[in-house]
Amino acid sequence: MSEPIAAIATGQNRCAIGILRLSGDGCFTVCDQVFRADSGKTFAELPPRALSLGSLFDTTGAVIDHVLAVRFPAPHSYTGEDCAEFHCHGSPVVLREALRALFRAGARQAAAGEFTKRAFLNGRLDLTEAEAVIDLIDAETAAAARNAAAQLDGALRRVLEPLQDALLDVAARFYAVVDYPDEDIEDVRPEEIAAALSNGTERLDRLLNACKRGQVLKSGVRTVIIGRPNAGKSSLFNALAGFERVIVTDIPGTTRDTVEESIVCGGTLLRLTDTAGLRDARDAVESLGVERSRKAVQAADLILVVTDGSAAPNEEDAEAVRLARDSGKPWVFVRNKRDLPQDASRTGDPVPAVPCVRVSAKTGAGLSELEAAVAALFPNGDSAPGTLLTDQRQEEAARRARDALCRAETALQSGFTPDAVLTDVEEALEAIGELTGRAAKEELVSRIFSRFCVGK
Repeated sequence: MSEPIAAIATGQNRCAIGILRLSGDGCFTVCDQVFRADSGKTFAELPPRALSLGSLFDTTGAVIDHVLAVRFPAPHSYTGEDCAEFHCHGSPVVLREALRALFRAGARQAAAGEFTKRAFLNGRLDLTEAEAVIDLIDAETAAAARNAAAQLDGALRRVLEPLQDALLDVAARFYAVVDYPDEDIEDVRPEEIAAALSNGTERLDRLLNACKRGQVLKSGVRTVIIGRPNAGKSSLFNALAGFERVIVTDIPGTTRDTVEESIVCGGTLLRLTDTAGLRDARDAVESLGVERSRKAVQAADLILVVTDGSAAPNEEDAEAVRLARDSGKPWVFVRNKRDLPQDASRTGDPVPAVPCVRVSAKTGAGLSELEAAVAALFPNGDSAPGTLLTDQRQEEAARRARDALCRAETALQSGFTPDAVLTDVEEALEAIGELTGRAAKEELVSRIFSRFCVGK
């Protein structure tokens, strides 16, 4: 067991309830020095996993707060160690004073992510489940939360474990035959190795093929709105954001710089960027804004080309279409101002095979069609919840494992001996071990948990 740690597990702002969390060897003794249960029981005598009413005291014996305490004896706790929580009134002053009292009683400040790191080191979570904790905290859409919650429940581990066990079984039997030639151990047949390799490659391919969706789920889609001045780009931006994020006027060129906001559109998280209108700039400031618009297109994952449906198309509209088409990125043609009389020359879809929607940013008409177009470009797919790789580290490890298994399959088909094939199998096992945490190096583990907030 390790030394007791303590931290505020809730936010630093004023709220109704604030929670202090402790974990480690001797944390119940620490709690006894600052807490008195109304029942008169010591902290170790409190019923496990039940709320007990009492008072928190500072070192002078003054009452800090009347609280609810919870005792989580090892190993049935989040970290696998003795754990405790105090549910206080959510005043930041109360929480800070109570934390100071715990420090004076022998606890130390928990490092960022240390509670979850201890849960991983004590076998309560594997690395994919531990990373799912921070994904669940950071989730910005319902789909992202569902995927993280399923990973926290072990969905990704359950996909990887059979693969890992099958490869380990093949390797173990081979080395058993080599190391104990006099024992009656059945040799590993090439068809068994081939089946294990094929199954493993297939599983990893499914995970890697869904990586893009996982990254979209977690990080969102970088989306840029482009078009000529006064086409209604900023009005559309505000309509999608749900509030007046950008100044809108009838004067062309009001937006002089890029403006960003995160929104959910068609179930997909968009990192939305409004841009300056594309035209020959009238001054140096506008010129910089137009240049930033072009750079935003280069960095985008999705482009919304906005035109004014009530006005005749012009060269600036054509330039926006050219930028989107030449970028090679997915894009949507958005004909705005459908609430106004439409220009007779604007008929049909302007670009074949590109989604075209008619909207009114002013009234909200057509926004549901725009959401449907975005959803079609970034479909949810058929991956089971929790099986999407959302982290670049996870993807890189899975890709190394898949590549190693592909080399092993090629070696086996080329007639190499099993020991040569198993060299690549062991490399795949090492990569899968990094993914799940079975073979993760200390430096890697520390880097992962440094992303967590203090108290988690």
